Formats: sequence, structure tokens, C-alpha cells
Amino acid sequence: MSLPVIVTRAEPAAADTVSRLLAAGYKAILSPVLTLEGLPDAEPDMAGIRHLIFTSANGVRFFQERGGMGEAVVWCVGEATAAAARQAGGRDVREGSGNGADLAAMILAAPETREGGLLHVANVAAAGDLVATLKGAGLDARFSALYRTVPARALAPEALDALATAPRSVVLIHSAKGAAAFREASVGMNLSPVVFVAISDSASQPLDGCGARAIIKAASPSETALMDALDTAVLAL
Repeated sequence: MSLPVIVTRAEPAAADTVSRLLAAGYKAILSPVLTLEGLPDAEPDMAGIRHLIFTSANGVRFFQERGGMGEAVVWCVGEATAAAARQAGGRDVREGSGNGADLAAMILAAPETREGGLLHVANVAAAGDLVATLKGAGLDARFSALYRTVPARALAPEALDALATAPRSVVLIHSAKGAAAFREASVGMNLSPVVFVAISDSASQPLDGCGARAIIKAASPSETALMDALDTAVLAL
């Protein structure tokens, strides 16, 4: 397909999305709008931890760099994160529906989470709601930030060219931070030919009022649903 599809998610996961697009016949353009930076001085407090919580595959990757998961029960927000956890050696991986609130409810409903501590590993900006919900229910929940996200200063040249010259183009959005970073990097550009396909409602919200042709939201917050939404969006063009 000649329609350009711009992938904005951070590496290394962006390469996986590009591979899926190429396999499906799309013209994929890699233009990450976020860069991940590890926090070398951050050390998770593992004392008494029996449960690990990950809300992104990136959290799994940065945690793996500091050692294995051992016998911990691993709670993952969705399919991509769960797949990363299994690949990293997680033996008991629990997979959520892709929504943080649903993951919290799943954890609270499990009797085994009353035994031992729970550690949420994520980026600096993720501290807050999930751990607060678990602590509010009486669980020994902690947070460990092992990395941060840094917005890109500009889009890739190939992406800029596609946005400026293609009659229609699609931009894939994987997170609210990515949406905000894309919008900042595209200030002053005409986005009226662009169709955004976002992985969730929250991921789409920073795009409100951007002047795009359309903003399509995946039926559920997963890579598979995002690809389904892309196919639907392309058929409608």
C-alpha cells in the first residue's frame, strides 16, 4: 500500500510495529517521538516483594537489566507487556485487558496479593494512581521508576515529507505522552490530511482540536486492536 503510516512509539518497541506493518503491506515510516532513558542510580527495593507489576513492556526491559524476575508473580497491563514478561523469564504472568484501572481491580481481586509486597516498575511519570489504589486497599505496594521518557525535538525527515506531500497519511499513537510529543513536534503543520489511529481514548485526548481529518480509537488498548483499527481506517479513506 502506498499510504504512509507513521510509527511514533519509542524504540525498541517501534521496530516491532514497523515489522507488523510491513508484513501487512503498509508503507511504514519510523519516527519515534519519545526516547527512553534509563536511570542508572535507581535501584528497586525488592525486600519482601512477591509480586511485580508492569504497565509497559519498557518497564519489563529496564527491570530485566537489573536481574531476573525469580519466583515473583508478574502482573501485566496487557498483551504486549505480558509477552515481554514471559520472554524475560516470568514464570507466573497474569495478563490484564490493557487498562490500568482494570489491572488494579484484577490485582485487588486476587487473594494471593495479600501476601508479600507488590512493586510497580515504570517510568518516572507513572508514579501515583495505581500504587495509591493498592495501598488504599491495604496492600504493601511500592513504586520504582527505572527510566524516563524524553520528547523528540523533531519528526524524522521521511515523516515530515509524508505529512507535507502525501494526499493522505496515517499516524499511529501508542500513548498520551506520545500524542502530546507528536503535537509539539508538528506545531505549525497542516494536519488536515492526517488520520490518527490511537491505541486508547486517553492516548487520543492530547490530539483534540489538532485539525486532523479523523481520530480513530482502537476497540481495546492492545497492539492487535490498534492494527484492526488501522485496517478499518484505511478502508474508510
